[in-house]
Amino acid sequence: MRVIVVVFFTVLNACAVGPDYSQPELPMPEDFRQAETSSSLESLANLPWWELLKDATLQKLVQTALEENKDLQQAVASIEEFEARLYAARTDFAPQMTGSARFPALGRTGGFRFPGSPGTFSYSLLGDLAWELDVWGRIRRSTEAALADLLAQEENRRAVVLGLVSGVAQSYFDLLQFDMQLDIARRTLESWEESVRIASARLKRGITSRLDADQFEAERANAAARVAELERLMIQKENELSVLLGRNPTEIERGTMLTDQVFPPEVPAGLPSELLRRRPDIVKTEHELIAATARIGVAKADRFPKVTLTGILGVASPRLSNLFESESKFGAAGFDLVGPLLNAEALGFQQDIAEAQAQQVLAQYQQTILVAFREVEDALIAVQTARIQRQAQSEQVEALRSALRLANLRYQGGVTSYIDVLIAKRSLFDAELSLAETHRLHLVSIVQLYKALGGGWSPDSVAVSAKG
Repeated sequence: MRVIVVVFFTVLNACAVGPDYSQPELPMPEDFRQAETSSSLESLANLPWWELLKDATLQKLVQTALEENKDLQQAVASIEEFEARLYAARTDFAPQMTGSARFPALGRTGGFRFPGSPGTFSYSLLGDLAWELDVWGRIRRSTEAALADLLAQEENRRAVVLGLVSGVAQSYFDLLQFDMQLDIARRTLESWEESVRIASARLKRGITSRLDADQFEAERANAAARVAELERLMIQKENELSVLLGRNPTEIERGTMLTDQVFPPEVPAGLPSELLRRRPDIVKTEHELIAATARIGVAKADRFPKVTLTGILGVASPRLSNLFESESKFGAAGFDLVGPLLNAEALGFQQDIAEAQAQQVLAQYQQTILVAFREVEDALIAVQTARIQRQAQSEQVEALRSALRLANLRYQGGVTSYIDVLIAKRSLFDAELSLAETHRLHLVSIVQLYKALGGGWSPDSVAVSAKG
């Protein structure tokens, strides 16, 4: 008998209907096509975020966001929900026991044929046992799906954190860009106001024409409009960053200037295969695929009979005084076998639904990987071209500053008209604004590459950075 029981439970543990998950085969490039450095170098994504973002003020803002951001708090609460779902799924492995008590206050208490048999008008204390034997693996597949759902939520939290770190950094660099451009616009506005004052005086003396004076006034108005626009953009960006920090809109502290930000001179991407293990959205979708695959087994197991070990134990008597006497005791045990009959076809459709859902998640998983590779390639080329663009625009600004100095000297010497000064000043203004934007673009491109590679965040990073 003992051998039969051992064999029975061995078969029980081995049998689980439905497909076992295996990672799909995916075409994987050997290297990123836009990578400048060797793939053997350690990836930029292995850096913790506080080593990538050197600005102390920015680090404090990121730390605040990690502590107070509401989207992150929602992601953490979601993990707690799915932990409870997993524990609930695991309880199906254990016997389910319920108890009940009956104490009739009104009505007849007679009519008992057998002592110890509960009835409508009897006093009784009952204990019921129901233990489903997981013959087809329904409970195991359900628990497997619940565990994969939980792990997917863990990766979702990592994705929220990575997005939050990069989002705060990008908004901060946007803010520094607006600060720099606003300073340029205000200096240019002061210069044009001085030019308008001089032109007005020269117009009164008949030295210059109304056309020149109107052109100076137009350029002054253009600079004033840019100042107002940049002030609006700056306040709106502060409001956006405040929400990321979990605060009401408020003024944001600044640290290192945009042009003084320090980033690694090299930004190696590493191996493409590392993305599958590091990027949280890819890992999250794979866990969702594991869960969907396990639910095929759940749906398939529902089409087979359920075997349940049942038992009942208690005491019952038509009289409360006799409730605990020996003839009032009763008990029974046995097996229940419940299988689908008229709903068998509907359960087959449920399995078809589960299989179709798994195919959908598989396509989503493959698409997520394609998008991940595209984002890395986009970020790599953005870093390369932004560096070249910034260098070229820096040279342009220096040349235009020299041209403006020469135009002023030629105008003061009476060699040329003030139109040359106007053109040189306008060109310098636009070039300085563009250079500030390119400074930000270079910094943001590195942050976007860091995010596209999956970042270097780990669950203990917040605590480590706080201690540091």
